[in-house]
Amino acid sequence: MKVLLSIKPEFAEMIFNGTKKYEFRRTIFKDKNVNIVVVYASSPIQRVIGEFEIDTILNDNLQELWNRTKYYSGISEDYFFEYFNNREHGYAIKIKKTRMYKQKLSLKDDFNMTPPQSFRYM
Repeated sequence: MKVLLSIKPEFAEMIFNGTKKYEFRRTIFKDKNVNIVVVYASSPIQRVIGEFEIDTILNDNLQELWNRTKYYSGISEDYFFEYFNNREHGYAIKIKKTRMYKQKLSLKDDFNMTPPQSFRYM
């Protein structure tokens, strides 16, 4: 099963060039059958640009999550803790294999959808 995630373009680029191996989330999808993340690069790109396979999903307290992911997080420690502000736990989706689409897709024109705030099942 696939899920669509909105990701900032700079982070999406790092995912597809291999420097960001974890995508962080405050909440996670409930369906355990999700194995593919479709990446919607948010503004200013506003296109579906590719997908990646999920290796595992880590769920831990923030300090432990940072310690486990920091070398391939693609973000600074300050950004990490600001993102999870007022949370005790967080999620890190470990990226297994990426596939960049040859043609970038419009959510509105190609899927008749609007961008998800967090995620959307596909």
